Amino acid sequence: MKAWIERERLDGEIADCLTLVLPTKGCSWDSCYMCNYTSESDRNATQDGIYSEFLKAVEKRDADMVKIFTSGSFFDEREVEKETREKIYRKVREKGFRRLVVESRPEFVSDEIADEILESGIDFEVGIGVETSNDDYRMKLINKGFTFQDFVEASRILRKVGRVKAYLLLKPPLLTEREAIDDILRSVEDVKPHADTISLNLMTVHSGTVVEELYLRGVYRPPWLWSAVEILKKARVDMICDPVAGGKRRGPHNCFRCDREVVGEIRKFSLTQDRSVFITDCECIERWRITIQAEELTESPVFP
Repeated sequence: MKAWIERERLDGEIADCLTLVLPTKGCSWDSCYMCNYTSESDRNATQDGIYSEFLKAVEKRDADMVKIFTSGSFFDEREVEKETREKIYRKVREKGFRRLVVESRPEFVSDEIADEILESGIDFEVGIGVETSNDDYRMKLINKGFTFQDFVEASRILRKVGRVKAYLLLKPPLLTEREAIDDILRSVEDVKPHADTISLNLMTVHSGTVVEELYLRGVYRPPWLWSAVEILKKARVDMICDPVAGGKRRGPHNCFRCDREVVGEIRKFSLTQDRSVFITDCECIERWRITIQAEELTESPVFP
């Protein structure tokens, strides 16, 4: 199990967050073109083992909130059974965490889950990887296996009893940089009536995925960090972004010379929502602009 402390926004403040990855059996869907998290899961995981690892993490570290990743869905009985979830809730209350953040696919969200959240007595936030509001992109380029309306319905249920975080994915395979930016900006407008937090996730090339195959063939480049900066500047909503593998060849990057500074500014913005933090300038921004301009003159190879 992995566990670490990071800084997060909590009710407009900057707080310590205990983030942990529980060793479950992994995602039931396990078919998204960019994801290999299930390959890192534990097919032999037991409910006692899952709760034991959770206890180790929360007993060793103090924080204001706790965020649980399972490499799948927290409400999937195959991964985390209800009895285990209820033991986790009791420990969260006992430790005095101000918020519990988990993730789930929409199909595991129900009125029964809403009742469970309400009965837990915890300030709850549930993240859903909607990725885009464009159903064609989500189904054909990402293979998420659910529709935008599925997300909307899950959000309707969850927001009666807690908060919803919507994850949006920058640059699914086969989209140009310009198309990817435009897709996120449209998706932000579509998602914001249904989410309390919007998280911009930048594509990273994971091993053993369809995206990796395209990357190795030289027909996929992870998004420019400049694209994320443009989105965060233009989208007039609070957004968070943690550029995982930022500045690495398989992660979002610019020219590798300015990447550390730009990644730092993106993370600082996520905590402060202050757009004035974006001060880095680099000659590679002109190459990014030329790329965007050239793509604007070219018809989409995917969806004309």
